[in-house]
Amino acid sequence: MRGRMQEHFFALLLDGRHALRGERLVSVGTLGQSLVHPREVFGPAVRESAAAVIVAHNHPSGDPTPSPQDVEVTRRLLEVSHVVGIPLLDHVVTSDDAWVSMRERVPGLEFGGAT
Repeated sequence: MRGRMQEHFFALLLDGRHALRGERLVSVGTLGQSLVHPREVFGPAVRESAAAVIVAHNHPSGDPTPSPQDVEVTRRLLEVSHVVGIPLLDHVVTSDDAWVSMRERVPGLEFGGAT
């Protein structure tokens, strides 16, 4: 996701061993935000029988620190993951030179599955 001037939000679809089955570009946003709806993440996961999902997006600002909006989107995605029975394993935020795992760095988020 290097060098992108807009936020790009991806869903990584995983099999039962957490190997990558496919990736889907879910949303392209503005310089500072990407609008994501849970159906855009979990629709492809359900259709393709994914066993788990990781989501990732970039911060064109160069700072991969999750924003309050990132945390809120992740909370909504986690709620839906419980309903559809497909664990959300992580939400990774990237910049050109760094990345942050929300699973590791944001307390209070209940990610599914073992990694």
